[in-house]
Amino acid sequence: MNAVVAHGGGPTSVINASLAGLIESCRQHKQFRALYGARFGVRGLLSQQWTELLAQDADLIERVGRSPGSVLGSSRQKLSEDDYQRILEIFDRNNIHCFFYTGGNGSMDTALRVARFARGAGYTLQVIGIPKTIDNDLCITDHTPGYASTAHFFAIAARDIGEDNRALPSPVCVLEVLGRNAGWVVAATALARKRDDDAPHLIYFPEKPVSLDRIAGDVERVYSRLGRVVIAVCEGQVDETGNAFGADVDRAGSNVHRLASNLGHTLARLIAQKLNVRARAEKPGLFGRCCGPLSTKLDREEARMCGSAAAEAAAEGRSDAMIALHRESDAPYRSSTFLVPLEEVARAERLLPLDWIAPEANDVTPAFLNYVSPLIPDIERYEYL
Repeated sequence: MNAVVAHGGGPTSVINASLAGLIESCRQHKQFRALYGARFGVRGLLSQQWTELLAQDADLIERVGRSPGSVLGSSRQKLSEDDYQRILEIFDRNNIHCFFYTGGNGSMDTALRVARFARGAGYTLQVIGIPKTIDNDLCITDHTPGYASTAHFFAIAARDIGEDNRALPSPVCVLEVLGRNAGWVVAATALARKRDDDAPHLIYFPEKPVSLDRIAGDVERVYSRLGRVVIAVCEGQVDETGNAFGADVDRAGSNVHRLASNLGHTLARLIAQKLNVRARAEKPGLFGRCCGPLSTKLDREEARMCGSAAAEAAAEGRSDAMIALHRESDAPYRSSTFLVPLEEVARAERLLPLDWIAPEANDVTPAFLNYVSPLIPDIERYEYL
């Protein structure tokens, strides 16, 4: 059969590893006569901007698997009913009977809709989702490819910003962390701490709305003890009324997610005004999801494993499912893949469990550290005199 793969949503530093795993596994199954890669996601599906992937040089695919970003490109384009019909017509003309879609919960919703539309039209189509999101907010899977590398990046960022803050104290520094509505990434900054006075000193989570007064009180307590404060806060953080600390804007192509465009800077300004101290913000932004050198070996391996498992599932005749990761053990860490119905992950959002957030709502609990530690390389401790 002929198959096509597309990427949806934001790229990661390991999404290409999933693509490499998919290509390599498809080559091993005679069922796949062709595997096309759609350029720039569903937009490429509709415009038939496709690249034949099985004909690519094996060494090139190996190098692609180690590259950050998405070599195929991606898209956040929303599809209309007419678009779904057009996709089926294009699939029919090109004898496409298998569709792989790599992405998060929104992309899994698109994959589910394609599957249902095909079934309603009487068109034979296998649809397999490949998980991808730095936010780690896909349900059922233990974690998602892309998360560990981004968590590693921000743990390193928190550690190094903390050392800068220690050397030349700027009383308050706010580190704005990716993660949208879920606190998985910001929680991982806790891995940066090796000593009691290491950054981040305060961590805030979208799952726990917090007032400016509460943050100011926390800052005062840390500042009175250390003379400096590094705060890690997720881009989706809201106050006690549910409003963002920064200007609220729609994320391009999204119909459900809203984000503050300048949360870190706004929060730093509000803290400075309230406490009469100097405060600044640091926003690594997209660098946190595309930084190849800080992507982790385990993350790349699991991303590749998910791509390979997707081809295996399709070869076995499976459909309407997403590949998920199962944690078999922590020490030594081992994982495997299994299939989850698309309808169980489409548009569903898994937030950081509240019992993994400290009662004071400004730190994590040991339970979270037990969860995340096996996924991320040990963060080196810096020395000082």
